[in-house]
Amino acid sequence: MPVKPSNKEEEYIARLEFEEKKKREEANRKKLLADERKRLKELHHMRCPKCGMELIEINYKKLKIDKCSACSGIWLDAGEFEAVTEMEKSALNKFFNVFKK
Repeated sequence: MPVKPSNKEEEYIARLEFEEKKKREEANRKKLLADERKRLKELHHMRCPKCGMELIEINYKKLKIDKCSACSGIWLDAGEFEAVTEMEKSALNKFFNVFKK
């Protein structure tokens, strides 16, 4: 005759199953978020945040500055603004002259 599990055993097994399903759902959610982030990056890569047109990368004194081909907006990546502010005044004036229309 089979032995019926006690209530505590059933609760324990149910809790284990729940935790396992929860882990799988969390992994699925993380994968979906990563896929969505990748899709958005591909969609917006090197596009102007203001008008959506293509950005042109300009090399200036070891900086790679992005300039919009349509609205002439200038976009700096992380750390580039700090590098620009550390330039000497004469270099800073030359920097801004490069990007005038």
